[in-house]
Amino acid sequence: MGTYIVRRLLQMIPVVIGATFIIFVMVFALPGDPLAGKCGERPCPAAYVQKFTEEHNLNDPVPIRYVKYMGAIAKGDFGTTYQGQKVSDELLRRYPITVRLSVIAIVFELVLGVVAGVLAGIRRGKFIDNLVLVSTLVIIAIPTFVIGSVSQTLFGIKLGWVKPTVSSAATWSELMLPGMVLGAISLAYVARLTRTNLVENLRADYVRTAIAKGLTRRRTIGLHTLRNSLIPVVTFVGADFGALLGGAIITERIFNIQGVGGYIVRGITAHDGVAVVGAVTILVLVYLFMNLIVDLLYGVLDPRISHD
Repeated sequence: MGTYIVRRLLQMIPVVIGATFIIFVMVFALPGDPLAGKCGERPCPAAYVQKFTEEHNLNDPVPIRYVKYMGAIAKGDFGTTYQGQKVSDELLRRYPITVRLSVIAIVFELVLGVVAGVLAGIRRGKFIDNLVLVSTLVIIAIPTFVIGSVSQTLFGIKLGWVKPTVSSAATWSELMLPGMVLGAISLAYVARLTRTNLVENLRADYVRTAIAKGLTRRRTIGLHTLRNSLIPVVTFVGADFGALLGGAIITERIFNIQGVGGYIVRGITAHDGVAVVGAVTILVLVYLFMNLIVDLLYGVLDPRISHD
């Protein structure tokens, strides 16, 4: 196990370098002048322009700028935005909010999705199965911004059960509704994945053998069938957690959440490549570590999968 983890960590190094280089090149290839509007309607003084370009290495070729950027990241410095803000400070302030939002979404989609999928799987062809299949299909067909806007209007404005927008503190209770909105579509996929794999595994020979040996149906499903059925679900949820950290842009804008999604959007709008690359670099690392955790969980769910 230890050797496998070390090998995977070493494999991450070229992936991080390749992914961050592509992102770096794509972001800084976007058209736009970072000095636009810095000095109002008048052009900036030559001395200011020279200082600005030197501080941000704008005169260097892109490969040289990338090497300098990665050297700074290795020291824990994610750079300074064109507005003079430390990217690391902004990420430290915003990432905990987005992480809380993503955790709520993951727990919501995992618990309800698995329960709905199990109920549909063990009652295949019955009312509950048809209800889960139809309702999840409806949820998948509705865009996130529609679910968010309707939920905000209904529960926040008309019924007054929650605040329609999230404060700067972004407490767990305030993020509950946005988290459910964010995880709604993923919940539908989790339910359908669980149901499909459970139905397939219930037809397997080892299930019939276990029942023939006297094992109860409930214990067979809970101890054997469900564990094998959750392997695709774990794969989906692991990838989804990384996607939620960077893809919560729409939900954050609807509920005025000061998270990473809004920070990336503002960085793109302001042509602030340093802010965008810094935030996305963290997302790359999150994706890689989540994939490692998912691979390790395979062995827990199915002992036949070995990492030796």
